[in-house]
Amino acid sequence: MTSPERQPLLHDLSVTLAAPTVVLSRPDGNLDASAPGAAVQGLFHADVRAVSLLRVTLRPVGAPSGEHDRKAPPAASGEGAGTGEGESWLPALAVMTATDGPGRSRFVGLAQALGDAVPDPTVRVDRQRILNPGLLTEQLTVRSTATTPVHLAVRVEIAGDLAPLGHTKAGLAPRSSAKPTGELLSGDGVLRWGDETVEVAVSAPGATPDAEHSTLTWTLTVEPGESVDLHLAVEITLHLAVEITEPDAVVTAADPRPTWQRPQVTADDRRLPALVAQSLDDLHSLRMATAASPGDTFLAAGVPWFFTLFGRDSLWAARMLLPLGTDLALGTLRTLAAQQGTRTDPASEEEPGKILHEVRRDVFDDGMGLVLPPVYYGTVDATPLWICLLHDAWRWGLPAADIEPLLPALEAALGWIDAAARAGDGFLSYIDHTGTGLSNQGWKDSADAARFADGRLAQAPLALAEVQGYAYEAALAGAALLDAFELPDAERWRSFAAALADRFRNRFWVSDQQGPYPAMALDGSGRLVDSVTSNMGHLLTTGILNAEETAAVAARLAAPDMSDAYGLRTMSSRSGGYGPLRYHCGTVWPHDTAIAVTGLARSGHPQAAARLIEGILDAAPAFDYRLPELWGGDARTDTPAPVPYPAACRPQAWSAASAIALMTALIGLDPNVPASRLHLRPTGPLPVGALTVAGLSVAGERLDITLASDGQIASVSAPAGLIVEEHPALQA
Repeated sequence: MTSPERQPLLHDLSVTLAAPTVVLSRPDGNLDASAPGAAVQGLFHADVRAVSLLRVTLRPVGAPSGEHDRKAPPAASGEGAGTGEGESWLPALAVMTATDGPGRSRFVGLAQALGDAVPDPTVRVDRQRILNPGLLTEQLTVRSTATTPVHLAVRVEIAGDLAPLGHTKAGLAPRSSAKPTGELLSGDGVLRWGDETVEVAVSAPGATPDAEHSTLTWTLTVEPGESVDLHLAVEITLHLAVEITEPDAVVTAADPRPTWQRPQVTADDRRLPALVAQSLDDLHSLRMATAASPGDTFLAAGVPWFFTLFGRDSLWAARMLLPLGTDLALGTLRTLAAQQGTRTDPASEEEPGKILHEVRRDVFDDGMGLVLPPVYYGTVDATPLWICLLHDAWRWGLPAADIEPLLPALEAALGWIDAAARAGDGFLSYIDHTGTGLSNQGWKDSADAARFADGRLAQAPLALAEVQGYAYEAALAGAALLDAFELPDAERWRSFAAALADRFRNRFWVSDQQGPYPAMALDGSGRLVDSVTSNMGHLLTTGILNAEETAAVAARLAAPDMSDAYGLRTMSSRSGGYGPLRYHCGTVWPHDTAIAVTGLARSGHPQAAARLIEGILDAAPAFDYRLPELWGGDARTDTPAPVPYPAACRPQAWSAASAIALMTALIGLDPNVPASRLHLRPTGPLPVGALTVAGLSVAGERLDITLASDGQIASVSAPAGLIVEEHPALQA
């Protein structure tokens, strides 16, 4: 995912989402894309900003004619209720912002210009935001503990510029707002605007619409309630609704029914249950489907820049969530298979058998040279990862009846791997054929991601280390599936994997003063791109490394230059290209950390895994347990909290899914449903203390596990028919 120099900052925004709709606002709930530094604010629906201005303000007004007011205490100069028309419209002063479940946010603000002239606030506004796909509703509740009636007007300014996402990602000023129409319908104030693809209707019961100024205004009186000590509150509730329709949508809302089981997690370290709970809320809101196949659910990659189908991201997130069920994996596999490449097209990077990178409603243009077609295939790793997910879902119990229709896509994907390896001198490599696509096409896809140890940039074509591991794993996974479903060529793919492992062993290893390690990549001239990076961590789960090589990689990942941050650094702090806020060259990505933790746990390195888990758990509270795409790679001893990467997406699917991956690694859960086996090898002693996870899913049935703090298995309740093989907890 790219990192344009001028993209807007996101780290301090309030985010409410229900895919394919998201609201990015200030902490007070208001949004205004025309304000300085606020170009990304808005209500977005499927890559279009439907609302670029949503501002709630208040001001005092005079008492209604004939009303017998209670007298307020004398007001100090400049304070009190004011007289009305000459008063300024002011927003409530934000004092609380919080998420309140999937698609819900809460805001509390103080109306300091209203109510009694006393030190304590007597008028506040509670704002409840509820987002459903295509529908935003807000409830504004004005509460008063003033001693006399509070007369006020509440105004909502709302407008939309209908700008595409690429326009906002480039940091450009909002477009001119679409001209609204206004009307009163059965007492409801209504504003409408739109174009040929998007229509927005805003309704506000009891409000007066003003299309010229694009406002909706209520005038109201909040009475003091009966009170023992003059401090009772009277609530006046106002409703604001925004509804969006989009006839030409590419992505749409997922089936509202749950896509996975939600486990109950308890641990001595309460941060883990809190992280899992928030992550599952975010993942629920990131669920999407395509308009062509609304019954197949996948996860959008992240908010706001990647709020759509991304092959690599959606596959990794579905893979991490397999302990909660196979439905998401099946929806992701089907969705991507439906758009698997069938021809060779350099403009879109499509090739026969290739799995796509991303889907947009229109051409994506970031204003700085990156121009991607609506369906773009510029990814070297999504195809092997698709095969790995299919295989893993099978082992977790995906029924044969669901796998069989996907076998032609499996054979096509294996064919693409074979063709790519032949074209790349035995390795899978990539190059941007257009000059306007992604220059790097692995998961580290920023233009400056691939660097030599001295900091020089590596030039494509590049063969990335982890991609060779994915291809090795995919070849063996494909062979297992071909055997299981009585299809030919399984032995051929086992031979392919063995030969690839030999080539990798001979070509990718390099040494420095700290010892041997796999290089990040080979460049087009066959030179080793020798920076020490987290890419090697992905190799641990693929099987391409032998025991000695695995130990060497584990040692490099556990060294302070990689692991003393809030998670695993993407690049060693000793490398020439390192920077703690360089997108792929020194930051921490939680999904990257979780993949390494999984490999370290499986390969018998529990201390290294525990250190990285502790880094993520230390970071989580700083982000209210909503893990962003990435954060700074500063050492934990240097900063008391992780430094935000200010343009990071939040939430991000594979970041949220990492919470489940970390939990699964702690348990050491490895099912093989076709063989009727369930392996458990915890990473003890556990960095979170005693742990119970109830409500996991294997083969569609419930699984409950309790571990003692030393990692020993206290109890297991597994589906009937599965033989549970308990292994002693791994020790350092």
